[in-house]
Amino acid sequence: MISDKAQPSASFAAGSLRVKRILVLTTAMLTFIPFWKAGAVVLCDFGSSAFYAGGIAFQAFGPAFPWYVLAVMLFSGAMLAIYVESCAMFVRGGVYKVVKEGLGGTMAKISVSAIMFDYCLTGPISGVSAGHYLAGLLNSLFPLAGMNWTVSPPLFAVLFAAAVTVFFWRQNIRGIEESSDTSAHIVAYTTVVSLVLLGWSVFALTKIQFTLPSFGLAFTDEALGWAKGWGWLRPIGAAGMLMAFGHSVLALSGLETMAQVYREMESPKMENLKKTAIFVFLYALVFTGLLTLLCALIIPSGMVAKYADNMLSGLAMSLPGPLWARLLMQTLMVVAGVVMLSGAVNTSLVGANGVLNRVAEDGVLTGWYRHLHPKYGTTSRIINIIALTQLAIILLCRGDVYLLGEAYAFGVMWSFVFKTAALFVLRFQDASKREWRVPFNLSVGEREIPAGVGLIFFALLLVSSMNLVTKKVATLSGLLFTAVFYAIFYYSEKRNEKIEGFEHGAAETHEERINIRQALSIEQALTEVSKPKRILVAVRNPENMHHFHKILESADADDTDILVLTSKVAKGLQFGAEAAAPGPEETELFTRVILTAEKYGQSVIPLFVLSNDPFYAIAQVAYAAKADQIVMGVSGAHGADSQLERLVMAWGAVKGDAASEKPVLARVIWEGRELSFELG
Repeated sequence: MISDKAQPSASFAAGSLRVKRILVLTTAMLTFIPFWKAGAVVLCDFGSSAFYAGGIAFQAFGPAFPWYVLAVMLFSGAMLAIYVESCAMFVRGGVYKVVKEGLGGTMAKISVSAIMFDYCLTGPISGVSAGHYLAGLLNSLFPLAGMNWTVSPPLFAVLFAAAVTVFFWRQNIRGIEESSDTSAHIVAYTTVVSLVLLGWSVFALTKIQFTLPSFGLAFTDEALGWAKGWGWLRPIGAAGMLMAFGHSVLALSGLETMAQVYREMESPKMENLKKTAIFVFLYALVFTGLLTLLCALIIPSGMVAKYADNMLSGLAMSLPGPLWARLLMQTLMVVAGVVMLSGAVNTSLVGANGVLNRVAEDGVLTGWYRHLHPKYGTTSRIINIIALTQLAIILLCRGDVYLLGEAYAFGVMWSFVFKTAALFVLRFQDASKREWRVPFNLSVGEREIPAGVGLIFFALLLVSSMNLVTKKVATLSGLLFTAVFYAIFYYSEKRNEKIEGFEHGAAETHEERINIRQALSIEQALTEVSKPKRILVAVRNPENMHHFHKILESADADDTDILVLTSKVAKGLQFGAEAAAPGPEETELFTRVILTAEKYGQSVIPLFVLSNDPFYAIAQVAYAAKADQIVMGVSGAHGADSQLERLVMAWGAVKGDAASEKPVLARVIWEGRELSFELG
């Protein structure tokens, strides 16, 4: 039994025990964001296609373009559902993880190769499109300023895109990340400008004569690709609709950001993910779908081709009203486009670097690629390769947005195909309960058939297959690019197996890259502790985390700081010497801590302490932090009663004769049971 009269033993006399060193694992001080900020991060990439998708579709098949862009935005709801389910299964639920679990390593490497093609084109098409918007604005303003100047939109677009790419390359090398607050400000500004443009456009419809766009398709020879010479594959009926949808589907790019931002969503994580998906869907439907339709309704038919590369500028300049007001509207819209499209350039670098680092964790890339920058600690060689590839694409395209758009859809669609196929397979391989599933599931006996996922996969496969026939540039460049990246992955993995000892299936050995800050005192280590309630959770065994899960489930993130402490026991000369950084065991432990905290969307402050008694370290840190609770998991070596007794004695040694400000609840939690004691 534990008595509140228990006295500390002589071994806990003041000064006989001490914490030698305390390290704060700064990377793991997770910051989680609300759903609307997460949605803003996704929209800065996904929503940017509103500035060029309509123009590319118009150049491919004519006046019916707004209907197909709207159809793609409606279909985005199905893809968002796929991402919600995959994220529910894996916190880091990007294409690579899902495809590897469902279809194996070879298909995972192919899918990542395809999505790398997407990322390497996202930056160029966004930068070049932003350049066209700026060039169009300058050419509108120069005559008003009395300057007989004009800029060449393609040349200006190339120079601007290259400059933006170099700028964000430098930012990523230095490890300066764009915050979710920045994304929120961009989306907020774009929303205000878009609402003004939307309202003015609706007013314009009451003042002008307009007709709904035709549903007829007028494909160019270039848009038909190889299908032009295949008489049996005529661009009419269902085949024509698939072709047109395929030329519009690049508007779906950016959804992979959903998987990346999921790990940063606050608790309750799944509810916030669903809110984010709904928010992104509705916003994109209005911003991309409705504004594209208004462009078709308001821009005079003879002027649509002129504004194909900057269609929202064309909408602003086609509205009724004085010239100065239209120019102001155009300026505001161009600023919104440049900021959002430039943000998409940065997202492409960040996303590609993140995907390749995730692949590298499995030993699929050699150490040369994973080499860290000597000053900034970033994977600079990966970033350099991505940036150089993007710069080469910018120069080769010569400012042609349509050319980039034609190639762009390859990586988007085939990564979706692989991801959806893997999710379908995982429904049979892993029958465990999901937090959420794509709707429309049929029960056949004891087996459930994921019909909804199957239908989405079938639709994606049809469109992707049609794109192979109609998009020559995308097919040839995409297959070549994918083959090159797959070859790099394949030979790097084989080399790692021989030289570095990586093994297949190493995904489960993922280790979080942890930055370490040494604190000179416990008080200095606790500078991040600011909330009124504090819970200290002691962890040691990554397989014994039940108590940590219980705290993450119940703690209120708004008013509670969760300190996660592990103590490395060092004795004698080892204790007197300077402690090294956390070793492999501690790294594995804190990797599990970080992944678990991400799963629940809870912030934690991980601390690593070198001490000659772990209970004294727990008591000393809890006392300094003014913790309300100390929570431990049951230890097989000591048992719950013994753990509490040792903590009581350590608490007495730390507290001494000082008066208690408040009682501290000590808890030992394990499966189905709990033992607690109030420390005075």
